[in-house]
Amino acid sequence: MARYFDVHPENPQKRAIGQVVDLIRNDGLIAYPTDSCFALGVQLGNKDGIDRIRTIRHLDDRHHFTLVCQDFAQLGQFVHISNAVFRSIKAATPGSYTFILPATKEVPRRLMHPKKKTVGVRIPDHVVTQALLEELGEPLLSSTLLMPDEEEPMTQGWEIKELLDHQIDAVIDSGDCGTEPTTVIDFSEDLPEIVRIGAGDPKPFE
Repeated sequence: MARYFDVHPENPQKRAIGQVVDLIRNDGLIAYPTDSCFALGVQLGNKDGIDRIRTIRHLDDRHHFTLVCQDFAQLGQFVHISNAVFRSIKAATPGSYTFILPATKEVPRRLMHPKKKTVGVRIPDHVVTQALLEELGEPLLSSTLLMPDEEEPMTQGWEIKELLDHQIDAVIDSGDCGTEPTTVIDFSEDLPEIVRIGAGDPKPFE
C-alpha cells in the first residue's frame, strides 16, 4: 500500500521530504509532482524500480527515461555538453524542458538510447521536486505518469493513490502541478531539434 504525503507547495515539510527520500534509497518507487505533470521516480541504480515503471506504463526497452536533476552541477556528471549548448540550456532552466544529450559513462547502458548513446535530462521549476532532489543529492530517474491508452497524464494525487496503491510505494501531493508534458529538445548533434512541443516555449530553440 502506497504511503500518502501531503506536502506544502511552497514550504515543503523537511520531515516528509526526508521520509520520501528514505523510501527512494530503499528501492522505493514514488509518484511526485513537477512543473509539467506528475512523474514516476526511482533511484538511478534501482533496476527493479525501472521494471516496475515499465510494467505500470506498458513501456518497451526503447523508452527514454529522464534524469531529473537539481541543477547544472548534477546534470554535468551525466551528459557531455558544449559551451554553446550549455548557454542555450542555462537560459531555459529551470523549466518545463527535457534535453536529449550524449551520455557520459556515469549513465547505465540500459538507460541510454541504444544507438545514439543519449539520455534525457531536465531541471524542473518546482519547489517540492527541488526539495526532494536536494535531500537525495543525486538525480531521480523518472518517467511521466501517463497510463497506457490515456492521452492526458495524471494530475491528482488522490487519484494516483487510488489507482496505483499496490504498485508504487509513495505519492507526494502538493496541490496543483503542471498538466502538460515537457517540451523535448534533442541536442545530440549540437544543433537543437524540437522533438515534442509541450509546456516549455519552443521559440528559443527554433
